[in-house]
Amino acid sequence: MAEQRPPHIDFGWIDSQDGLVELVDELLEMPRYALDTEFHRERTYFPKLALIQIAWWPEGTNDKQELVLIDPLELDVSEFGRLFDTDSLCVIHAAQQDLDVLTHAVGSVPNRMFDTQIAGGFVGYGTPSLVSLLQGEVGITPAKGDRLTDWLHRPLTDNQCQYAAADVEYLLDVHDRLVAKLEEMGRLGWAEEACEELRTRPVSGANPSDSWLRLKDARSLRPKGRAIAQSLAAWREERAMRVDIPVRQVLPDLAILGASQRGPSTLKELRQARGIDDRHTKGGIAQEILDAVERGKNAPPPDAPKSTDDLDRNLRPAITLISAWVSQMARDEKIDTTMLATRADIVSLLRDDDDARLASGWREELLGQGIRDLVSGKAGLTFDPQGRLTLMPV
Repeated sequence: MAEQRPPHIDFGWIDSQDGLVELVDELLEMPRYALDTEFHRERTYFPKLALIQIAWWPEGTNDKQELVLIDPLELDVSEFGRLFDTDSLCVIHAAQQDLDVLTHAVGSVPNRMFDTQIAGGFVGYGTPSLVSLLQGEVGITPAKGDRLTDWLHRPLTDNQCQYAAADVEYLLDVHDRLVAKLEEMGRLGWAEEACEELRTRPVSGANPSDSWLRLKDARSLRPKGRAIAQSLAAWREERAMRVDIPVRQVLPDLAILGASQRGPSTLKELRQARGIDDRHTKGGIAQEILDAVERGKNAPPPDAPKSTDDLDRNLRPAITLISAWVSQMARDEKIDTTMLATRADIVSLLRDDDDARLASGWREELLGQGIRDLVSGKAGLTFDPQGRLTLMPV
């Protein structure tokens, strides 16, 4: 059984610009460092960075790890850009939201990154929490903290600081252990490739003109409606960024779809669109909505979002069969199924998309050619004596 975390973690506190500069100067000499952030974004468009946690092993030190908490409310954290621009490896857990936070707070993200959650998915952990990795790899259970705490309130309590420090205390140890396992399994390159996919993924606000694609029923719109939806959704995204509030507070999805279907030209017509309420028909906001609708009417319609419907009808039944084989492969290889291939990845390969993830890299090695052989009739699926679904040449 994993032992309970000792009650206290030693850490430093940095709330001066000089202290931050000295920290970055030291980290520039380090081959790697562990990083985590605490933030809030419930009431804003951009995440509000509330705390940064850093841990590292100083050069020539074998028995004392350094760990500091940095107060970004008092500092210009763009100083971290100097560190992120180097080849020093940032070890982080479940980095997607942290990368969003760092992009907007620092202006950049680390050049090299190792996500322990992604790596855990290649050695049998599925999509592990940090607690799961600490229990499985280090044999400790961190003390529980209040996950709904207000990280923007000052001063932080000792319990808050201890909880935050625990997020990076053992990350470098976990990194060592996962790398050893990945090297033994011949999968370190796979994990590094997956980490790079995440590191370079677009963050919020990257391309407002694509935000309409996140509308749940975007495919149901006719070409003219798609053009209006694209214009309205881009306006909503840009306004949300400008005033820094969540997009849903600017205009709900239902209102975008309703206005896109009706194409209102007047305030009276706008009021009749589904999802539009009094907030959207008063003051300058109504005119901004109508202007966005008009821009959409005069713009060429974007292509409809891709889906299974775009796939050759003869190939559609293969999706379910391939999905079953992918699930079997994920179990056999001890790789998280969503990491290996999603339904969208399968469809993308069958459609011969230029950016199909299953057409290159480690996914091609494990699945890509097998799927092509299956749909071309060169291979079939059968159950072996153990009840496993196996790909067999025909």
